[in-house]
Amino acid sequence: MTPMFATVPNPIPARMKGLNRAEICDVNFSEFVKAWDGRSDAKPTAHEAILDGSALDAQGFRELFESQLISRHLDLMARVLRVQNKVFYTIGSSGHEGNAMVARLTRHTDPAFLHYRSGGFMAERFRKLPGTGGKKLDPVMDSALSFAASKDDPASGGRHKVWGSKPLWVLPQTSTIASHLPKALGTAVAIEAGRRLGHQLPVPDDSIAICSFGDASANHATAQTAFNAAAWTAYQKLPAPVLFVCEDNGIGISVKTPSGWIANRFQHVDGLDYFFADGLDLASGYGDVQKAVEHCRRTRRPTFLHLKTNRIMGHAGTDFEIEWRSVEELCTVEAADPLLRSAEIALESGLMSKDEVLELYEATRKKCFAAAEEADRRPKLDKLADVIAPLAPYSPEKVKREAARADYGDRRLEVFGSEAKLPENQPPRHLAIQINNALHDIFAKYPDTLLFGEDVAQKGGVYTVTKGLQKAFGPRRVFNTLLDETMILGMAQGFANMGMLPIPEIQYLAYFHNACDQIRGEAASLQFFSNNQYANPMVVRIAGLGYQRGFGGHFHNDNSITALRDIPGLVVGCPSRGDDAATMLRTLTALAKVDGRVSVFLEPIALYMAKDLYEAGDGQWLTTYPKPDEAMTLGEGRVYGEGNDDLVIFSYGNGVPMSLRAARAIEANHGWKVRVVDLRWLVPLNEAYIVEQARSAKRIIIVDEGRHSAGVGEGVITAIAEGGFGARPFQRVVGVDTYTPLAGAAFLVIPGEDDIVAAAGRLA
Repeated sequence: MTPMFATVPNPIPARMKGLNRAEICDVNFSEFVKAWDGRSDAKPTAHEAILDGSALDAQGFRELFESQLISRHLDLMARVLRVQNKVFYTIGSSGHEGNAMVARLTRHTDPAFLHYRSGGFMAERFRKLPGTGGKKLDPVMDSALSFAASKDDPASGGRHKVWGSKPLWVLPQTSTIASHLPKALGTAVAIEAGRRLGHQLPVPDDSIAICSFGDASANHATAQTAFNAAAWTAYQKLPAPVLFVCEDNGIGISVKTPSGWIANRFQHVDGLDYFFADGLDLASGYGDVQKAVEHCRRTRRPTFLHLKTNRIMGHAGTDFEIEWRSVEELCTVEAADPLLRSAEIALESGLMSKDEVLELYEATRKKCFAAAEEADRRPKLDKLADVIAPLAPYSPEKVKREAARADYGDRRLEVFGSEAKLPENQPPRHLAIQINNALHDIFAKYPDTLLFGEDVAQKGGVYTVTKGLQKAFGPRRVFNTLLDETMILGMAQGFANMGMLPIPEIQYLAYFHNACDQIRGEAASLQFFSNNQYANPMVVRIAGLGYQRGFGGHFHNDNSITALRDIPGLVVGCPSRGDDAATMLRTLTALAKVDGRVSVFLEPIALYMAKDLYEAGDGQWLTTYPKPDEAMTLGEGRVYGEGNDDLVIFSYGNGVPMSLRAARAIEANHGWKVRVVDLRWLVPLNEAYIVEQARSAKRIIIVDEGRHSAGVGEGVITAIAEGGFGARPFQRVVGVDTYTPLAGAAFLVIPGEDDIVAAAGRLA
């Protein structure tokens, strides 16, 4: 066989100035094949190397070539039908079709988190599992349904154009800026951790996690945190079998990546094993991709595959590159079209004739357009209830039963030591101790529970809330992480993907904002964008809110929970006392187990050690530990002073004991009977419950320790107004829109008891 050509000459210099580069690339291919006049070798057998020196055999090449053509014609179809309003996504995979090699050389049970230019990968991975449940899998039809935003789209149900497949272990991604890298690494870590824990993984024990992204995305902070954490893990000789695939096309929309940057940046990173492969040439690139995949699977080390690609036809259908790139540059880029090289290999090797190549090319086009027309006829999402159905699944009866399930008595005795030492048999305790007891209970109930974060292990957390957990359940279930909230939440998603129940800790609410997108854009969106096929259930513990004395400042007294309130599908609970914390945690873990939900357990730091309510030594804020068969219903508040209607105070967290103390002064000043309502659940607010509590109220005060703008109080007021009681006299006592200062000045910017009493005076 003849040696491979190093380059493919520009086939059509005459079409240099055309506006529609997709059309030009399309015609380029046909005319290149027609004009090819090289010598063909004898047709290779199925298992003979496609060309001398190649690790790829003829059958493998033929199938990869077909996958490349499927990917290309899906792009071309999308460009044509978008203007007819039949397709709603035109970011394409053209020039990246070489990622099909990664799909071929990995397994369909290797969890994949993919770049949006992954048409070739998906077409090839479909070969791994031609059918499931009696249904034939079809990459063309499935993709067409997604492009058309059809309700029948098997990936997202028409909610977004995503590459995803439940049977093929491709978890749908909406990330365009590498925010999927932390959870890919987390999944790799979870595969190994689960195996060592004896957990039954949903994938084979020697699986690897695959994560693809572009060269521009490699610069993003979320990518950098994943690379750093991978190297940090490898440095400690901890296994993390993740294959990072950087598809380097040299440009991010219009910003060029400096030549050689990716190789220079990653080739010598300690703890990140670097491989290069030419994704533009199947014959030469295949063996190098194979080496990277085999290395990752064998060594269980983080592996970086630098895959050379190209981007032709622009970033998307609306990107007219001719307006901002030179004609000469465009022609150079288009001359490096990987499909031209694949056609050349097919012809040069003797595997296919020119007519056979063109026939396959046109047959693939026909199939893609036929699928698109059929997809256009399929139903769309046209009802709000259908759109949001997978966003926040809730099975109240199942959750209630699971939360109250207490069939692990023997394990409880083993953990706590004896019947006499069970927490429900102890005197009343403060919030921190009851959270600690509840966590011990949850770990005893669910052997697949893991708790991790900064300082949570031997130290037991900054406030000793996790004290003793590592000793009781071992370092594989309770462990410290590197100081990186993004990676903590990425790891939580990985453990959840592998069927475990993670309870990550974010040390302070202010630190959550560093990593918010891992919940907002990734964890909380997975059920929605996968049509509830995938879930990453977790309970995120966050210590926060204000009123600390002696340990203050903004980062330790952050009272801004607006970012949490704005995440669709998220559940946020905030207990003010120990018994509520225990029953709330049981419900949150049940929500995770039953409905796959993501939740935040917001712990008021200033109440951790609170014992007294009205005066020193009264012990009225201590609570007994609820028996393990007691749980709290999602959305259920707690009422103090049931039936008192002169004034109703709505609050949560620190505001509850403050309001109770203020109520005494208000009753003394005005003779009013005061009812205090602890909301307990902040997201979603139980609007029906709020309205019911407001119905009989003569006056209303909302005590919100958050900030004035976009806080919980606004939601309470809105619920009351929309419930028909907006005319009731009311006052809002709320924090100021500012950062929290140090020392005594902090109490000037958050509500106090005197503010509540003064608000009541204004209602008199």
